[in-house]
Formats: sequence, structure tokens, C-alpha cells
Amino acid sequence: MNTAADLIGTGWAYPTRVGADGAVALAGGTQEIEGAIRCILDTRIGERVLRPEFGSRIWESMFEPVTARTLGAVEQATREAITRWEPRIVLESVDATAGEEDGLVLVEIRYSVRATNDRRNLVYPFYTIPRENRR
Repeated sequence: MNTAADLIGTGWAYPTRVGADGAVALAGGTQEIEGAIRCILDTRIGERVLRPEFGSRIWESMFEPVTARTLGAVEQATREAITRWEPRIVLESVDATAGEEDGLVLVEIRYSVRATNDRRNLVYPFYTIPRENRR
């Protein structure tokens, strides 16, 4: 019987870390996909020298106040990045909402895994640093 890890694959855990055996820790199945989504969103476009297009434009909203416009921009940037860089899933929806903490945006990502039809969701916390009010 195939497991999710067999169908989806195994890769380096994200964030990268060393396992108990001294080797690079691995993640398989849906954990590997969640790590890949976090890696995509954590990476600014242009940050990777050998793959400068990789990443997300979510960081363009880092210094914006949490408004409806910012939430919409975060949703759009998340949709574009995941659709482009994570082919193992079908993206169902992305919803960004203001968190209880000042500057916190909670990005709820709903998707299904193509290989298993497993429906999943992931909440990605994104922090903005709003500009100071000018007098």
C-alpha cells in the first residue's frame, strides 16, 4: 500500500535542519508540501542567485499598514507564487485576514494534493512593519 510520502515524495525538511543522525532532516508527504509552500512564501523574488524568479511578491507588502488593499495584495501575491511554484497541489482558495497582533496578517491557504486528493489547509503568518505616522 502506498503512503502519502510514497505518492508525494520526500525532500529536505523546511526550515533546513540536521536530524538526530547528523544528516539533513527529511520531510515526506504533506509535511514536505507544507514546507515547500512556506519556503516559497518566505523567499523574496531575486533572493536566490541561481533561481532569481523563485519566491513571492508578498514581501512587497511588508511596510504597508494592514488595510483591505494590503490584504488583497497579500492574497494575490500568495496565489501567484503557489500556483507557479508548487505543481503538486490544486490551490482552492487564499484568504488574508488581520490578526489580533498589530501588523499580523494570517494567510489561510486551502488546497488539495493532486496525488492523493487530500484536502489540506495551512495558515501562514505574515508580519508587516507599518510606516510610522508622520506629523
